[in-house]
Amino acid sequence: MVAVPFILHQLDRWGPDRSEAVTEAEARVWCRRLAGGHYENFSVLSRLVPRGLEPDFAAVYAFCRCADDLGDESGSPQRGAELLGWWRRELQGCFAGAPAHPVFVALAPVIVRHQLPIGPFDDLIRAFELDQTITRCQTWSQLLGYCRLSADPVGRLVLMLLGERRDESIFRLSDAVCTALQLTNHWQDIRRDRLERNRIYIPQELIAIDDFERRLEVSARQGFGCDHRFLEETRHLVRALVERTWPLFDEGRELLEEVAPTSRPVIELFIAGGEHVLSQIAAWNFETVLHRPRVTAPVKLWLVTRAMLQAWRVGRAAARRSAA
Repeated sequence: MVAVPFILHQLDRWGPDRSEAVTEAEARVWCRRLAGGHYENFSVLSRLVPRGLEPDFAAVYAFCRCADDLGDESGSPQRGAELLGWWRRELQGCFAGAPAHPVFVALAPVIVRHQLPIGPFDDLIRAFELDQTITRCQTWSQLLGYCRLSADPVGRLVLMLLGERRDESIFRLSDAVCTALQLTNHWQDIRRDRLERNRIYIPQELIAIDDFERRLEVSARQGFGCDHRFLEETRHLVRALVERTWPLFDEGRELLEEVAPTSRPVIELFIAGGEHVLSQIAAWNFETVLHRPRVTAPVKLWLVTRAMLQAWRVGRAAARRSAA
């Protein structure tokens, strides 16, 4: 039995037709409960967030998580579009000084405290709205455009929460990391996206496999290649997609040298987690049309430790260059 996402489960209390009053403290608990219970590992990330910023990160995370669930888990594209329209109205109400849903009650003081603009939040909603109407990607350029809406705003919001400078040079590096993370997520979820959401994010211009969609669906459903050639053909395709993604992580690593020491572990964890998944896709022989690599609990611990050590090394190297 598939669990109903937290926000959908409580639409009778906080939804388009009703919104119970909550205090800011209750709203923060609501966001923390949602963030701590989801696979995307907010609880792991929060160990590296500078002290005192955990509730702010939880509120922004809750906004993103809820918007994603409203689009993906509502049952139909029509219902998803309706709920995302409601979520945008809630966002606008929040910026107008009248937050209603617990996510926005918690988010409102965060917006004021960090002077967050509405643009990144609205871009995320736009990305999830696109998912309701566009299920196939035609070109690599189109896919990168989708990532600019669905992923890059998250990185920019993280930098703002961390108090980093707001200029295009640092945002460009953040965008490279976030686009790489989004692409990595697409390549690991090829099977799930096709079967559960009828979506294929692989650009059609890169697919040179005969009868690809039908053979993908048959293989994904049965758990093994539908014929003796399909797996080999898709391995080459996924390998090419992974190879296009690595340079974005390489470019984004420069961001670590541009941010404060307290910010580096957070950003390093994002990068290291994405790089690990890309490596896992390769280790699984690029067969994500059949299965999805996962990050296990020991690996999560290892990634957190590695993020802290790598951030320390970057700091030492920067200090040596300054001294010289």
